[in-house]
Amino acid sequence: MAPTPKECDYLVIGGGSGGLASGRRASAMYGAKTIAIESKRLGGTCVNVGCVPKKVTWNAAAIAETFKDSKAYGFNYDNLSFDWNTFKTKRDAYVKRLNGIYERNLGNDKVEYIHGFASFVDKNTVEVKLDDGGKEQVKAKHVLIAVGGHPTLPNIPGKELCIDSDGFFDIDQQPKKVAVVGAGYIGVEMSGMLHALGTETHFFIRGDKVLRSFDPIIQDTVTKEYERVGVNLHKQGQITKVEDLGNGKKRVTYTEAGKENLVLEDVDVVLFAVGRSPEIEKLGLENLGGVKLDERKHIVVDDFQNTSIDNVYALGDVCNKGFELTPVAIAAGRRLSDRIFGGQKDSRLEYENIPSVVFAHPEVGSVGLTEPEAREKYGDSVKVYKTSFTAMYYAMMEPEHKGPTAMKVVCEGPNERVVGLHLVGQGVGEMLQGFGVAVRMGATKADFDRCVAIHPTSAEELVTLK
Repeated sequence: MAPTPKECDYLVIGGGSGGLASGRRASAMYGAKTIAIESKRLGGTCVNVGCVPKKVTWNAAAIAETFKDSKAYGFNYDNLSFDWNTFKTKRDAYVKRLNGIYERNLGNDKVEYIHGFASFVDKNTVEVKLDDGGKEQVKAKHVLIAVGGHPTLPNIPGKELCIDSDGFFDIDQQPKKVAVVGAGYIGVEMSGMLHALGTETHFFIRGDKVLRSFDPIIQDTVTKEYERVGVNLHKQGQITKVEDLGNGKKRVTYTEAGKENLVLEDVDVVLFAVGRSPEIEKLGLENLGGVKLDERKHIVVDDFQNTSIDNVYALGDVCNKGFELTPVAIAAGRRLSDRIFGGQKDSRLEYENIPSVVFAHPEVGSVGLTEPEAREKYGDSVKVYKTSFTAMYYAMMEPEHKGPTAMKVVCEGPNERVVGLHLVGQGVGEMLQGFGVAVRMGATKADFDRCVAIHPTSAEELVTLK
């Protein structure tokens, strides 16, 4: 006889930040009986193989750059070295500590946590394959799918010798030579970090510029800067084969700008950062009776995170909203709980003007429409203000060692409402958060101009543009 299913008001499938935020809010604020199911580590991609360990690694890379820059300020040092293994050990311990915090927070908010993998039996029921053996069923009035996604690898000879972006954080020893593929933000970030830490970095991009979904000022500035600092940028590049040379070394065959069968020898790591797919393969979605997917197999949701099944919701990387950012999933999850359990029937995340940062070298910040998007939407009413300059940080350095700063403000209409803001340079990640609030509030160019500049900073350029 099968055991009696557990019953709850709210079932969260997936242990990422967005799903957990939604579950905790439903339980702690609204008293909903909530169960969360996850077979991997809590925190999802962000905490374990994304934002958190990435930013820690970026910090290490930024410190390495600061040491290099410090000579221009009169500092002298000998025998500077970086111990990758020590760094990785401490980074892993930090992530593990965060996993524990996530689990304690679930307990504090009275969310039951089941260690296992869930698949649908019907729209109200899942079967859980428990991590410690056995199975059980859970029935719920409302079910949230928040399982995130996983990176993909291309089907090329030798793909088993390559790693994806998740595998980056398992590298035990610093590679001497790497090949990184993918012009998106993950490829840009990992190439920049590895290069700054002293690894010979070969970066393959399909086109001629990186970050193709960003504004042209960002594409141009970051591409030129990576070339300037010595990243080996292979434009119109594609890896076609990877071979094992033994002793951990690999031979990479590739094409580049019309040239074929080019070869890189003695590569330690081949890393593909060419996209992610939703983690839906084993969810049993076929048992839901017609949940709608888009052409990339993301679960289709409306503005309120509703799927095509009336009591099933989805958020984060698994759905089709296009913002694969942890704060977006968290915000959407909290608003979803407010709507389902808090009586706020119009509560939803507005997916417009969401700020985002790329931890490139230098940093990238962007909110709102790119210039091409704005011109397509608003036509001749668009006016653009932009500037490129050398930040004061570089004042003590020789010209060949100075990094770029570039900014663009995209405005529309007779009042010049700011509809896009695009930044490249030191500190723009912190800078953008405040300006993101202004853009969300509908600030105009005149509002920017009325703000007194903070001198001397790079940010002051945004309120003094002519």
